[in-house]
Amino acid sequence: MEVKMAQSREELEQAYHIRMIVFVEEQEVPAEEELDEHDATATHFLAYEHGSAIAASRLRYTDEGYGKLERICVLKAHRGKSVGQQLIAAMEEEIKHQNYHKAKLNAQTHALNFYKKLGYHVISDEFMDAGIPHVTMVKDL
Repeated sequence: MEVKMAQSREELEQAYHIRMIVFVEEQEVPAEEELDEHDATATHFLAYEHGSAIAASRLRYTDEGYGKLERICVLKAHRGKSVGQQLIAAMEEEIKHQNYHKAKLNAQTHALNFYKKLGYHVISDEFMDAGIPHVTMVKDL
């Protein structure tokens, strides 16, 4: 498996396609909420297996000094194979490369233990985003 930053329009379209499958089709997030104004300036990541894109995410930086991990998704057939963990590791490396030392994300509550195993801890009460319960989590890098 390979994780890389999206460089071309085609790679960005692959990332958006995966997000539409996972968030819009599977989780019923409204399409108009899934793609937003941050996509144009975010750094997008893709995970590939045998040349096919199987996972996507995006990374932004906040005024509070965090690298913010967002839109992390893995196609259903590839879940449970450490793809998400490798995607997050690549994002964390890029955060450190940009001289940031903290990572932040809004986790769907069903994925809480996954993120805890990766060293993230909860800093918020539960809140709803796109009709799905979330919490904010952080990690020092």
